[in-house]
Amino acid sequence: MSARTLSEAISARWHLDGFSETLRAQDRSPATTRAYLGDATAFAQWAGERGILAPDSVTKQVLRDYLLFMTTRGDERSSVLRRRASLRSYFAWSLERGHVEADPAARLLAPRATHRLPKLVVREQLDNLLEDDWGDDEWAVLDRAVCEVLYGAGLRVSELCDLNLTGVDFTQGLLRVLGKGRKERLVPLHRKGLEALRLWIEDARDDVARADSPSEALFFNRRGHRLGPRDVRRILDHRVARGHVHPHALRHTYATHLVEGGADLRVVQELLGHASLTTTQIYTHVSKSRLQKVHHQSHPRG
Repeated sequence: MSARTLSEAISARWHLDGFSETLRAQDRSPATTRAYLGDATAFAQWAGERGILAPDSVTKQVLRDYLLFMTTRGDERSSVLRRRASLRSYFAWSLERGHVEADPAARLLAPRATHRLPKLVVREQLDNLLEDDWGDDEWAVLDRAVCEVLYGAGLRVSELCDLNLTGVDFTQGLLRVLGKGRKERLVPLHRKGLEALRLWIEDARDDVARADSPSEALFFNRRGHRLGPRDVRRILDHRVARGHVHPHALRHTYATHLVEGGADLRVVQELLGHASLTTTQIYTHVSKSRLQKVHHQSHPRG
């Protein structure tokens, strides 16, 4: 059986097309829809390798084994939690549609969340990334604009990829961003970021666009499609001279620099698009930990 035929068989047995249609009808963000569908598909493939070929054969123990499998192979805790949420959504939908007689994920316990401090981009690495001369061809102009916006506006990667041309307000220096839950917010962008965007829009964007490119998209990849999260990771892998920088680390660094600069925590919450202030408060801990590190390294009795 070919890989495509196998994928179609899995989708049919697990009713994944119907699940996908429901997610889209619920007006979830494209990123959430992709994540939930991808998580359900990954579980179906994992279960199939163990002889479990349909949702009505899944028990709560099978789901626990799957969470344990992801944990022991080293998946991030946040990823395990998200996949648990995806499976709860999928099996609740399966019960509603009559594909299962009982919901095995209804009371599935999540692994205990850890509160590790987010990884930051060190100042030297950040300066090298944003100040290096990458040349002036269209793709260098794109890469520069992407990096400036990721750090300068503190966006999630999905938010950057979903930016539209009409969402850039050069007069007021604002970006119109579609965040989690499809909530819209306005985020200011600094002068260098606006300059990088203007250069991309006026000198490069039309040159790389193709006939079938989405006219509303702000950023394109080399295939003429809307820029995707993998494209952003490739840009950073290509442009970071030493070490590795994850796109989300630029968002963490942006937030930490705001807090260290004296920004009100509720303002930072609004800029980041956090639903809860509790999520934003982690950056106060990051700042304290950095102060302690400097103190230990610099004070005679540190």
